Amino acid sequence: MDIRILPSNIANMIAAGEVVQRPASVVKELMENAVDAGATQVSVIIKDAGRTQIQVIDNGCGMSPDQAVLAFERHATSKISTAEDLMNIHTFGFRGEALASIAAVSEVTLKTRRAEDEIGCQVDFADSQHLSTIETVTPVGSNFSVRNLFYNVPARRKFLKSESVELKHIVTEFQHVAYTRPDISFTLIHNNRELYVLKPAPSLKFRIQDIAGAGVASEITDISAKTSIMRISGFIGRPDKARKGLGNQLFFVNGRYFRSPYLHKAVMKGYEGMIAEGTTPTYFICLEVNPHEVDVNVHPQKAEIKFEDDSLVFQTLYACVRETLGKNSFGTASIDFELGSVPELPAVGRNFDEYRPVSEPSMPESGYNPFDNDGFQNQPDVFCGSHKGTGDSAGSGSYRSQPDPFGGSGFAEFGLGSDSSVSAPDAAPESVTANGGGYGTAAYIDKRDDYGKLFEDRFSITRSFITVQDKYIVTNSKSGLLVVNARRAMERILYDRFISGRREEDADRFSQTLLFPVSVRVGVENVPVVEANAELLRGFGFDIAPFGTDSVVVNAIPAGYSSDEGRVETMVGDLLLLLQDNRSSISELMRPDMAGKLAVLGASGYDGVRNADEAQRLVDALMTSTNPEFTASGRKTMVVLPADELDRKF
Repeated sequence: MDIRILPSNIANMIAAGEVVQRPASVVKELMENAVDAGATQVSVIIKDAGRTQIQVIDNGCGMSPDQAVLAFERHATSKISTAEDLMNIHTFGFRGEALASIAAVSEVTLKTRRAEDEIGCQVDFADSQHLSTIETVTPVGSNFSVRNLFYNVPARRKFLKSESVELKHIVTEFQHVAYTRPDISFTLIHNNRELYVLKPAPSLKFRIQDIAGAGVASEITDISAKTSIMRISGFIGRPDKARKGLGNQLFFVNGRYFRSPYLHKAVMKGYEGMIAEGTTPTYFICLEVNPHEVDVNVHPQKAEIKFEDDSLVFQTLYACVRETLGKNSFGTASIDFELGSVPELPAVGRNFDEYRPVSEPSMPESGYNPFDNDGFQNQPDVFCGSHKGTGDSAGSGSYRSQPDPFGGSGFAEFGLGSDSSVSAPDAAPESVTANGGGYGTAAYIDKRDDYGKLFEDRFSITRSFITVQDKYIVTNSKSGLLVVNARRAMERILYDRFISGRREEDADRFSQTLLFPVSVRVGVENVPVVEANAELLRGFGFDIAPFGTDSVVVNAIPAGYSSDEGRVETMVGDLLLLLQDNRSSISELMRPDMAGKLAVLGASGYDGVRNADEAQRLVDALMTSTNPEFTASGRKTMVVLPADELDRKF
């Protein structure tokens, strides 16, 4: 096999595979070049999420005609000149690689002029070839127009994601650059629609307000520290405002955005004991480090860096976050998430009568044998209240005023009221293994042949229910005690509802309209995601529509979902995380998987059972599901504690 040197255009196309991964890579490079050129105004114009055109206009220093042509040669740059400059980098971009790579996989036109020149020039490149250079009238600065990205690499163009996904990446890169330079004016336009018009801001906090919104800006507090190795500044979010999923977690070093899972752990460790499990706080943290002690060339996209002493940076950042939270009284008291596990036993005193049964036990009929105990069915329902009840009679417990989690009418849509008996449908899907992998492969058992006898023999549900910590439902059965996990039960119910609601005529049946629609700011990058998946969401009972350039309005949610405004906002964020998976575009194939995820989402916001009536309706609905014993992911919804096991406890 002969060894040969590749033609320059082929070499550039290979290099472009690392430098130009998607349209967002072009936007990032051209914006950073504009910042390096000293621009005070940068405009980004996008068409078709970058597939058709990417145009970046700035008022920087500009270039001469000779320099404009030379800029597209590989390894040509004005940012470094010696080897020592590599360890003292204050500029951005790829320093001599990116423009050549962009010109290798697209058609590029550059119009540029320096302040000292009376007339500018226009240079055209395509497929790494210099096509022409002409004089033209143009303002001071540079105007890059990149058209038909990957037109000569069909495989790369084919594997670009949907327009909404690619636009989201573009917006993200735009935001990263805009955060680093609040003193610069930035504009982003997509398909003739202005997404961002950012005027110069006096500080980073004002820029955060312009991009992330006033809500985020009001939830953050200053963080500041200065040591011998680094200076830390920026903002971190309040612990009580931590949200599920990632969003607005940003690191900057010497004015450059970077990713660092390692330093993210330092921040999370600082919040330890202050935020709920599964949530992530907001932070915008800027690090100033001696350029000689940091390497920004670890990642081809310059998105990852290497510190000379990572562990020292970790400890410093952790201590700074912890100190800031303490100063703002966020960490003065330890939050004990296990308090709910301690049973609240009523104090016996002058109010002892409050805990008496609703009705006194009646005298037994003649012939009554106290040693003849056939289960608990014949006992009076004196333990129907809540385990946590105080102040009310034992028959009802002390229950907080709470909307019906089943949409007011309970499970009437299933033909079940509070007094409905458990019934099994005539048929169920074909049986598969209970421990099957994902959603849609849950254990379906023909209840005609099995479950009817199963419930008769094992469960025999009566109308006696006890709720424990709002999480568990305890009721009696012939064989002992039946304990139901309320949240998992709701997950099973919602999953079956979503699956049955795949039919268009059933979708509205399982949807509840909000009395007051909730507006949620999601960012301009996420509005197209909601638009593209509106029909998919409607089939599951959601009515979510765009509301302005960066917000959506929630008009309806699936029945059983919490209608609390805060919960609705959290739900929208979780939905976006699900929809960002490009596989969801294959709606029919992904519906079972989507149904499982949405069931988990709905169950996570379930407040739990507050009284015996709610417990009964939940258990009734669970017993009519396709597989009451397991969630769609194969987790148990209930356990039976046999009487002999209870005997051993005593």
